[in-house]
Amino acid sequence: MRHPPARVDGRGHLSGARWLLIGNSRWHWAMAGSGGLHCWSGPAGEGGLEGLVGWAAVGPVPPGVALDPRRRLHLSDVPLSDVPPWLGLDRALAGWQAHRLSGQAGLVADAGTALSLTRITAEGCFAGGRLLAGAGLQLHALAGATVALPRLQLPPQLPPQLPADSWPRSTEAAMATGVLRGLAAAIAQAAIEAEGQGPGTILWITGGDGELLAPLVEELLAASPIAVRRAPQLVLEALSALRPGPAR
Repeated sequence: MRHPPARVDGRGHLSGARWLLIGNSRWHWAMAGSGGLHCWSGPAGEGGLEGLVGWAAVGPVPPGVALDPRRRLHLSDVPLSDVPPWLGLDRALAGWQAHRLSGQAGLVADAGTALSLTRITAEGCFAGGRLLAGAGLQLHALAGATVALPRLQLPPQLPPQLPADSWPRSTEAAMATGVLRGLAAAIAQAAIEAEGQGPGTILWITGGDGELLAPLVEELLAASPIAVRRAPQLVLEALSALRPGPAR
């Protein structure tokens, strides 16, 4: 089913207006204010719906929640070219916003429950991607499939920065270092390959674990010509820039 195309109207200027992205494990919010968008995340189902002008979902929508279907943004609303019908809405939003901001080829690394890598051409077309288990999923799998390894969560149990020692002695630090450095290496290698196919590619790092991964990726790409941009709220910025429903 096709929906009327969303319009770019930059309603981020509406003070008090809210946007909601329903994720796989958490809900992500944005609210417009005098200083721009204020963004935060919380448990699924928590948060007031007052002032909600647009919403989207990549995770399950709880029954009985009073969300206006006219204000829901669908994949077909995102003005990104060559988007296949199976693409996650969050990936389309992030890819569109990255190209909108730069006008260049891009690779978006969205580090959430899953790590998604989404490639965008210089013309603003979807050009494929990759999917990996995110840091939390990997740590959960390590604990669940072994007898001796502990169950860890990113954060609060782990510090916002990894220890300087890249070869830690403790089990917990070894798990965190292995998972995060492995994901960073996957992002860096993907960026190098994307740059080889589209010179001038910008690497965008977003998502909840993006701030943990960004320094490691930047270290790996220090000698390359690839520009790395940290954009923790790329998806919500895109959602707030589009108008899927009626005007307020």
